[in-house]
Amino acid sequence: MTGRVHVYCGCSVDGFIAGEGDDLSWLPEPPDGDDGGFGSFLAGMGAILMGRRTYDIVAGFPDESWLYGDVPMLVATHRPLDPIRPTVRAVEGSIETLVREAKEVAANRGVYVDGGILIRQALDAGLVDEITVTVVPAILGRGVSLFSGAATRRALERVAVRTMDEGMTELVYRVLRP
Repeated sequence: MTGRVHVYCGCSVDGFIAGEGDDLSWLPEPPDGDDGGFGSFLAGMGAILMGRRTYDIVAGFPDESWLYGDVPMLVATHRPLDPIRPTVRAVEGSIETLVREAKEVAANRGVYVDGGILIRQALDAGLVDEITVTVVPAILGRGVSLFSGAATRRALERVAVRTMDEGMTELVYRVLRP
């Protein structure tokens, strides 16, 4: 995972990362003590680059629900940000600038990009190295799409497939360079 840019997210079978109004109630509660591998993934990350909309959602969760530990989080925003943790700070600029800054903070560890718009921008710019998507057995019909609106086609190479509790399936892909 060293110095690489990763996407890690859950989506419905029909490709949504949130329902209408940013609804996340369709996501299953993890069994006690099981984070589905997120902790192991996060342990390899040196920085998180998160979109403002996603940050506002996770910042509204109860304090004990903060999943990101002490990993530095850079929130892409043009608006003033009141960080809820000392590890959170605002950044702005092009996607190339944001990823470069996150890589500097990560110091040769992985960078985790989170948030639909940032994911699509990083993918379109050819900056994403690996995508992990956990498919949740739910059809939402509408909401926030994971990849809809991506400007370029990207070929992927499957790295791993893992079945999980609650009928979920984790798919790991390497993004192929043209």
